[in-house]
Amino acid sequence: MDRTVRIGFVGVGNMGQAAHLRNIVVVPGCEVVAIAEVRPELASAVARRHAVPRVYPSATAMLAHEELDGVVAIQQFQRHGLVLPELYRAGVPVLTEKPLAASLAVGERLLAELDAGGSWHMVGYHKRCDPAAVYARDAIAQLRADGSLGALRYVRISMPAGDWIAGGFDDIIRSDEPVPDDIADPPADDMDAATYREYGRFVNYYIHQVNLLRYLLGEPYRVTHADRSGVLLVSESASGVTGIIEMTPYQTTVDWQESALAAFDRGYVRLELPAPLARNRPGRVEILRDPGGGVTPETRVPHLPWSHAMYEQALAFVQSIRGERRPPCEAAEALEDLRVARAYLGLWRPDRAHPA
Repeated sequence: MDRTVRIGFVGVGNMGQAAHLRNIVVVPGCEVVAIAEVRPELASAVARRHAVPRVYPSATAMLAHEELDGVVAIQQFQRHGLVLPELYRAGVPVLTEKPLAASLAVGERLLAELDAGGSWHMVGYHKRCDPAAVYARDAIAQLRADGSLGALRYVRISMPAGDWIAGGFDDIIRSDEPVPDDIADPPADDMDAATYREYGRFVNYYIHQVNLLRYLLGEPYRVTHADRSGVLLVSESASGVTGIIEMTPYQTTVDWQESALAAFDRGYVRLELPAPLARNRPGRVEILRDPGGGVTPETRVPHLPWSHAMYEQALAFVQSIRGERRPPCEAAEALEDLRVARAYLGLWRPDRAHPA
């Protein structure tokens, strides 16, 4: 594709503006040509700020009048089953926030409809686009391939709750216009109401870490244990590497302290990630190498570019539309995250749910 990529937006609420619109409008070779938003005053104000030429009251109206190369649809994930099929049928690439859906059944239905529509769906696991996460993933893969630090033994991800916004909502446009609150996908039919709420909470807060673990490992894994406190998820990868996800072992109020550790026999790759809405700030990578045999161990901290995950994610979407790369995470893999979450719930609440 040698022309400007034309993007339409479905939804410009808090995350639509702060995480996506403000980033994609500055991607070279891309133009946001239309906004579809049920709140007309908000839509008009956001369009003026970002020089978006046209506003529509619905995705249906936008698709009827615009020739688009891609759609960014930032909706509550509990509505994905209702919102996305129409976009799939338009045959254009779609970017949404995570997770894919609020239940396995809806996720599986979406995959079937996506295949029928003939396009692709990039799910916004933005941590895969952080320059530090990309560097760490590549370093882990290289160390596994060359064996210079021995075997990969253990990967731990820790996600304490904290200030994930980091001022990212300070300058967005807000509106007190009503939003329909009765539009949602049906709940999972194999869970009672309380269990479904627990599942929704898990996939809302921790599905990023479920996905990041697979990204760093470079291979699938299965859940083997869940402690009763709800803090610990234990897994085993396809090659036998132990994985741990710590879910809010503690919390902070004015900081964000998410981290990952990939431990080898004689060293490690440590990853620290910034708050999701922090701007122009990548994460941090530290690599310890202790070759042994009298060689002096070294710790290296690479200097990474002044960029951030949300911008790099917007850039990846546009590049994927152009055919320059693969999307960082497509819908089929995002469905695997829902399966992991379902398996975890079955181990955590064995009296209330059974793994699918």
